[in-house]
Order: sequence, then structure tokens, then C-alpha cells
Amino acid sequence: MCGIIGILGSHEVSPQLVDALRRLEYRGYDSAGVATVDASGRLDRRRAVGKLVNLSDRLVHDPLPGHAGIGHTRWATHGAATEVNAHPHQSGPVAVVHNGIIENFRELRAGLADLGIQPESQTDTETVALWCAHHLGRGLTPLEAARATLAQLHGAFALAFLFQGEGDLLIAARRGSPLAIGHGTGEMYLGSDAVALAPFTDRITYLEDGDHAVLTRAGMQVWDAQGQQTLRPIARIDVGASVIDRAGHRHFMAKEIAEQPVVIGDVLTHYVKDDRIVLPDGLDLAAIDRITLVGCGTAHLAGHVAKYWFESLAGLPCDIDVASEFRYREPPLSDRSLFVAVSQSGETADTLAALHYARGKVAQTVGLVNVGTSAIARDADLALPTLAGMEVSVASSKAFTCQLAVLAVLALKAAHVRGRIDDAGLAAHLRDLRSIPTLLAQALALSDDCRVQADWLAQARDVLYLGRGALYPVALEGALKLKELSYIHAEGYASGELKHGPIALIDGDVPVVVLAPHDALFDKTISNMQEVMARHGPVLLISDAGGIAAAGEGVTASLALPSGGGVFQPILYAVPMQYLAYFTAVAKGTDVDQPRNLAKSVTVE
Repeated sequence: MCGIIGILGSHEVSPQLVDALRRLEYRGYDSAGVATVDASGRLDRRRAVGKLVNLSDRLVHDPLPGHAGIGHTRWATHGAATEVNAHPHQSGPVAVVHNGIIENFRELRAGLADLGIQPESQTDTETVALWCAHHLGRGLTPLEAARATLAQLHGAFALAFLFQGEGDLLIAARRGSPLAIGHGTGEMYLGSDAVALAPFTDRITYLEDGDHAVLTRAGMQVWDAQGQQTLRPIARIDVGASVIDRAGHRHFMAKEIAEQPVVIGDVLTHYVKDDRIVLPDGLDLAAIDRITLVGCGTAHLAGHVAKYWFESLAGLPCDIDVASEFRYREPPLSDRSLFVAVSQSGETADTLAALHYARGKVAQTVGLVNVGTSAIARDADLALPTLAGMEVSVASSKAFTCQLAVLAVLALKAAHVRGRIDDAGLAAHLRDLRSIPTLLAQALALSDDCRVQADWLAQARDVLYLGRGALYPVALEGALKLKELSYIHAEGYASGELKHGPIALIDGDVPVVVLAPHDALFDKTISNMQEVMARHGPVLLISDAGGIAAAGEGVTASLALPSGGGVFQPILYAVPMQYLAYFTAVAKGTDVDQPRNLAKSVTVE
């Protein structure tokens, strides 16, 4: 959500800024802009609505020289996606880019109005530039003016300031939203994440919450939340891991769906040695009596699946909550409970806030994340990497199944150390789990069949998804994916809830996707499916060959997944959910990798 880039370089930075912003497109945006300081010290900017190609075109016709600059891709919060609302915001001698929300911007605007200063835009960010310019006008230095402005701000933000006449100065600040500093040779960089900085350097410093920093080409100085000068370490990043390439696929999502057998195999190689589960030292699953799983969106649904595993396998009561609700409900937490924050980016604002709430109230906190250097990974007692590799498409696919795989490992470990399963039982479950990559590879062969069914779904206005047990959250995930990518209204329901309301929606124009592996709950789910068919509802049945043979008569269409995987079948059933949404979006011509109004990393409330 919103991408920030800043460069103090030795070449013309406008093309470099745009290229770096291109690497941040996956975060989601609806406008973009850059600002530079040229050789004479002049500060200027260019902005455009829509995709980065529009900004590139603008710069071709109206170049912006300079070796120092900042850039931004904006995901609209305050104010519509217009050029006047696009970043950078400039007020006289200062330009600002911002990720986050300034919660007290109305009070700040009122204070500006008292000074006779009127904003041009509808954004909260412009108030930052206006106040900083006001403080500069009082004779403060750039650093003093930035500090005075920061002291006025309430909310979560990452900020970068660029000043007229200061071609060797960037000021950065972080409160809540992530910000990274890159170290070059005679050059310095800043960005929302290391992905944007990967072409320039592999030496990264991650600012801590409350930090502000002064960057010059000679290096950086950092002050912490208490205003004390401090040192932050420089980490080496794997530049190769940040390469953005579709590898011959039409979309990043298609590539990321296809990568799932490999990345799940990586998860199992990392956490399972022979018939032993290896987790970080200090994680005491035998001493806890409850687990709380918190996440947002798809990460929340991964926790929803895992709840079934923790309770059925390990006998551990498991609370699953949406992070944005959890943090404000202020739930009581036991000092013998384990808190697990699930987040692909590790920077999700609501999940991070929930983690901070839980610290000190529970036995341990765990961050289950895909980015090992993220705020959640750093702030939790222990971090469990999901090892999905970089996921560019806004709609999560491989990150979801990798989260499920790590949660499955965690549930099995808890079951074993608590004596709910013995060595033989653990070995049997691990055989099932190890079969998942092979079964996923077989499931990927359904892509053509899913494409055919998607042509049918693309004509619908509403779609229902049904599942029981651990397949219920997968039905929720299927509905979420369809909404995200195709903009078709879809809802997921527990199959047994059909007759408690949703059945009123059933007619010949509402497709119903039924997830029904041939397991202990099969007959119950099929009974619900028959209720749909009795009301002329068209049914797409997703099962294995045995299930389709037993109950497929009369359905509109079916998709046959391989059987196997034991209790970990939900990981396998994620694939048709992903493919149906993907191909429906392709059929409708929507933007698959960057759906409207969505962002990959949601770093604001």
C-alpha cells in the first residue's frame, strides 16, 4: 500500500525513481509522482493519475532533471485519485511523500487555516508539507522543520522529505509504516521495502518504529523515538530473491499458483527432518493451554483452517480473530496461551497492532510471515518463515498455501509434544503432509478445466461457495478470491448453514461451488448440494474421483482433484479456488495482478 522511493545518486534520478516505483507496483496504487532537486538547487515535481506509464509519458514530454529525488505510488485514502491529490506534495521549498494516515490532519488543517494557509488537495499528506514549509519560513533548518512537523503528527506513517537547495539531503521518518534505507558507494537510498532498493544495493538498514533519519551521500544518522541518536544495523539482503519476473506466464498470479508444489516442498524441507519436526528453540508447545490466531484477509482464513487442525489433532482450544476487530475488543488473554500473528508481508498494520497488544499478556508470541526482516518478525518472540518467496500479485496464492503448510507443521508438533499422537501417528501424518507437493502438481493439471468453468462463472452476478469442516474456510477463500479478481459478488458458507438463510438466494442464475472431498463429512455436504439442485441451482462440484462418482449425477459441472493428503486436503483444494478466480478475471478482462482498490501490503488501518 503506497510505495516510497528516495535516491541521493550520481546520475539523473527520474528514470531510476520510476523504475524503482515499477518494482513497487505490486503494492497497489492509483496515481504516481516524482520530485527532484536539480543542479541549481531547484525543487520540482511531476505527477500523473493511473499506471506508471502515464508518469513515464509525462516525463518524456516534460523532463525532470536532478541527482536527488523522491517518488511515490499512491493508494487513495483521503481524497480521490486525482493529480492534485497525487504525491509528492510540495509547499514552496519542501516536497513530501507519505505512506500511512495522519489521523489528526483535520486539526492540522484548522491550525493552518488560522495562519491563513489553505491546502490545494484533499489529502492528509499535504498538511505535512504545509506545516514543514511554515516551520522553514520561521527560520528553522530542514532537520529542525522536519522534527517540528513530526512532533505535530498523530497516526501511522512513513515519510520522506526533500528540500529546495539541498541536493545532498533526504530526511526519513517511520512511525508504524515500514521504511528501509539502502547504502551505496557515494549514494544513499530509501524505500518502502527492500524490493525497490534491490537494483541499487544489497546493504539495507530497517528503521525501527519512531525513528527518523538524515541521509546524505556520505551515509546516515538515525534518532530513535526518544530523540536519542542511535545506530541501526546494516543487513545484507538476497538481491536474487527480489527479482520480479513472470517467467513466461501471462500474469504473476499464474506463475505464483504454479510455484506452489516447489515452495510447499521448501517448507517441508525446512521444518521436517526425517520424521521429526524442527522448530526454533524456545517454542514450548507443551506448556500452553490455548492458541490465538490473528490475521487479515487471506491470512485470517489460513488461521481459520488451522483452527481445525489445532483442535482436532492437538486438542488445543483455538481462537481465530480478524486483527482489526481483535485489537479494539481488548480480549482477555491467558499467560499460558500462544499468540500467532499471520501476515504475508509482516507489516500489516492491524496484525502488527494486535501483536503489540498481546505482548506481555501471553506466554509467547509468534510471527508467521513471509518476510523475515519485517516488523512482525522482529517484534514477535519467535518468527516462523513461510518461505513462499516473493509474491507480486495482490491476490495471495502461494503465500496462503505456505501459511497452511507451516500451520500444519505447528499443529502436528503441538499434537506430538502434548501426547495426542505418538511417534507412529506423527510419522503417518507427516507422510500425508509430504504427499501434498505431488498432489498439488497433479491439481495444477486442472487449469484447462478451470478455464472452461470460469467462462460460465464470468456470466454470473452472484456466486455461492459451500464447504464443511476445514473446507469451509477454503470456501470462504474461494469467494474472497473471486470478489478480489473478477468483481463478482461471492459468499462462502458452511454447508450446514445453507438452509439458515442463503438458500433463499438459490435460483437458476446463482452458481454454487461445492467443495466436497470423499471424507467423513461427504454425505452431509452432498445433502446440502441436493437442496441446491432441487431449487434449480447450477452446481460446480469439486471433489475427488470417488466423490464425483458417488454424487456427481445431475451437477452442472465437476472438477476432479486427486485423493490423498489426509487432514491436510484443504491445501490441495486451494488450487481450484485460485484458478477459478484467476480465469474468471481473465475472461472478464479485469486487472488480475493489481485489482482495483486493493493493495498487497496494507500498512494503514
